[in-house]
Amino acid sequence: MLDVSIAKKKSAVHNVKQYLKRREPMAYIFINDKTVPDSEAMISVYDHGFLYGDGIYETMRSYDGVVFMREQHLERLSRSAAFIRLKAPSEKFVEEAVRQTLAANGLADAYIRITVSRGKGPIGLDPDLCPEPTFVVFAQEFRRYPESWYRDGVRLILAGTRRNPVDAVNPRIKSLNFLNNILAKIEAKDRGAQEAVMLNEGGYIAEGTISNIFFMKDELLRTPSLEAGILDGITRDLVISLARRNGVKVEEGLFLPQDLLEATEVFYTNTTSEIMPVSMVDQRPFIVGEATRFLHRLYREEVVKYVEASRR
Repeated sequence: MLDVSIAKKKSAVHNVKQYLKRREPMAYIFINDKTVPDSEAMISVYDHGFLYGDGIYETMRSYDGVVFMREQHLERLSRSAAFIRLKAPSEKFVEEAVRQTLAANGLADAYIRITVSRGKGPIGLDPDLCPEPTFVVFAQEFRRYPESWYRDGVRLILAGTRRNPVDAVNPRIKSLNFLNNILAKIEAKDRGAQEAVMLNEGGYIAEGTISNIFFMKDELLRTPSLEAGILDGITRDLVISLARRNGVKVEEGLFLPQDLLEATEVFYTNTTSEIMPVSMVDQRPFIVGEATRFLHRLYREEVVKYVEASRR
């Protein structure tokens, strides 16, 4: 009886493993200097990125095998590294690592994440404890947001969690320490919203947890300036440029929550969602207006141009 029971348990375990294998095809991760199966992609528990959030990251999106705005993303990664005095790989090395990761996974339309941590070292905050950084790239098939979000808009809230002050942690550093944003995201989830708008220490609109905020008011496209304490998003910069080149007046400045609530249209931007229309901020409803749709169409056209130019 005992032998039969053990055999049954072994068979059950084998079946579960086979099921999981079918459900989760092997992915490949680039770690330090090579691509390995995800089951072999491991970092030390003494890595200071894990222990202290000491590191930086960058997210990118590829369309039909072309990484959109890759030069700007790689420049920002290097800038973040310089801000925290982290020895990061060269932009050429990172670009090649991204190419290899996409190829190893057979991906064309992908979400890409680059992470550079301070690396493995003894317990302690001194960066010199870590002789070499840890470098990781992974890519996943891009899962598109529901079309209904673009058609009908999503919900935002004004979060109680304030954005870190610039003189505490400069938001222009894409840091691994994301707890500030996570707390605001928890607020959004608790209130049934997709994203949260964070205010700075002065009570002015800063940014979302993973996005930059835009709104139309008095026929002007408005967005918080860098002085509000925000990340200078690459998608943000492109949207501002596209708007100005196509006759839409843009104002960057310091705006209060009331300015947002008095707007006629609201949207947010980031690498993965592009331009995401907003249908409600707290309890204030909004329409998905013509300006939002116009700018998103221009953005999609810019993606097509970039991909075509990259193939020449």
